[in-house]
Amino acid sequence: MAVDNKIEWNFNNTYLSLPKIMLSEQKPDIVKKPEVVIINHSLSEELGLNLLNLDNDYLASVFSGNSLPDGSKTISMAYAGHQFGHFTILGDGRAITIGEHVTQNNQRFEIQFKGSGKTKFSRDGDGKAALGPMLREYIISEAMHYLNIPTTRSLAVIKTGEKVIREKELKGAILTRVATSHLRVGTFQYFAYKKDDSSLKTLINFTINKHYPSLKNKENLYLNLIDKLMEKQIDLIVNWMRVGFIHGVMNTDNMALSGETIDYGPCAFMDQYDPKSVFSSIDHFGRYAYYNQPTIAKWNLARFAECLIPLLDSNKDKAIKLATDKVNEFDSNYEKKWLGMMRDKLGMIGNQKEDEVLILDLLQWMHINKADYTNTFCNLTYENMINDKIFHKDDFLKWKERWKIRLSVNNNDKTSEKTMKKSNPVVIPRNHLVEDALKTAETGDLEKTNRLLKVLSEPYKIQSSIQDLQTSPKPSKIPYKTFCGT
Repeated sequence: MAVDNKIEWNFNNTYLSLPKIMLSEQKPDIVKKPEVVIINHSLSEELGLNLLNLDNDYLASVFSGNSLPDGSKTISMAYAGHQFGHFTILGDGRAITIGEHVTQNNQRFEIQFKGSGKTKFSRDGDGKAALGPMLREYIISEAMHYLNIPTTRSLAVIKTGEKVIREKELKGAILTRVATSHLRVGTFQYFAYKKDDSSLKTLINFTINKHYPSLKNKENLYLNLIDKLMEKQIDLIVNWMRVGFIHGVMNTDNMALSGETIDYGPCAFMDQYDPKSVFSSIDHFGRYAYYNQPTIAKWNLARFAECLIPLLDSNKDKAIKLATDKVNEFDSNYEKKWLGMMRDKLGMIGNQKEDEVLILDLLQWMHINKADYTNTFCNLTYENMINDKIFHKDDFLKWKERWKIRLSVNNNDKTSEKTMKKSNPVVIPRNHLVEDALKTAETGDLEKTNRLLKVLSEPYKIQSSIQDLQTSPKPSKIPYKTFCGT
């Protein structure tokens, strides 16, 4: 059922121009008793939407998919992907895009329901989602946005009034997700697998028009697209490493062409610094561990480059060499940007030959002493802000003296301090806090969720009475695990 456009959507659905093989027109399931859990009014204002003056019953009906707005065109998309290194044909198994909303300043955003029922690509799944995982994506994706990391965002979470069956019976919910697009490396892999070069070219042109119009006049369009995606992904991974974020499931179908963080499944934030940190319950060998994220990003990029080989040059050997040489630029480009990021975290202006040793010595100290990653940099940025005896240890104080000598060559204390404050968050969505908020939200109490969201909206600001949100959890004999249930 369509409804009047009270929300003031401005839909313009360019995806309908793509080859029909990659789309499936799909209506969301009608749900029993939709109820608003949370609405992101800040995001709605940025999108130019009118949500403040509408009653919750109307909003629940729209964001559950029971009443689709005028102009919406509901589709699910086909794609493939390497999941933990194994190739498979996939698609939007429980996601339905309702349209592309164009803002007054001509920015384009895809509006997608997650958990709204079976699609053509659901395989054996039910297409549904549970309240806890949808709220989890809402909290963490919004935290990532305010940490200044490219990400999909969350506009609403709606309870469906239905139950979903996983290991146990859970409350059903639907998340409304907002992205500049949901194009993935896996989307390109789908057409490469089909050996459909014509559709692949159409998809590439669509992607360039949507995300990289500056490439249109480049001599080798396809090689430049690989280069641009590499740049975007390096920037993204460096940002993840900056805040101790672990995506947890870096499959090729979770690598977006927009350079946004997408698909918050078993993601987590590192408390104690350990480069081998991995929280996903199914990542038994650490494929997607914290330290391995750059390596996997390069691996995923190579899979993207493989898709474009038929288009890079008519000579296959030359095309393979062009792709290989380009992908192999990843390591040096990443190392340069990672080193620059770490210099920013430590307020080191310019380049000194001892910088990398100084940085690695700090990370080694953190690892050996099981120091909190976020709080260590907070302690350096804001003197004595974090009251932890670990920062009074002799070995740390000796390192700190070396660091201060390095800072003395900056000749600009104000710039150094400003850079550190911009690079080092005071607060992150710590895993135990998120889990605690979700537990109480299941009972209908959103007080902890709302407080967490409010504090996380200003992660670089000194805020009063948030010490409990800055504290590492106490050591537990049971390792923290996350799941792919989103």
